[in-house]
Amino acid sequence: MHIEIFTGPNCSWCAAAKTLLAGRGQPFVEYDISDPAHFASFAERLPRHRSIPQIFIDGQHIGGYEDLRIHLSRA
Repeated sequence: MHIEIFTGPNCSWCAAAKTLLAGRGQPFVEYDISDPAHFASFAERLPRHRSIPQIFIDGQHIGGYEDLRIHLSRA
């Protein structure tokens, strides 16, 4: 399973998503949107979303923290 997370500084839901994944031993790639290149990628992949975290699993957009939690509970 390949997981990508778009995050930002001082984002409690981002921290919660990373903690959830780390607790399951699940590796992930983090893109901090305070980096202009990562923000550009975020805006391109999710032009109508502005909230973080936004999570992709195997290239499919899952949503935010709560969506991740639900998705993982079904796995």
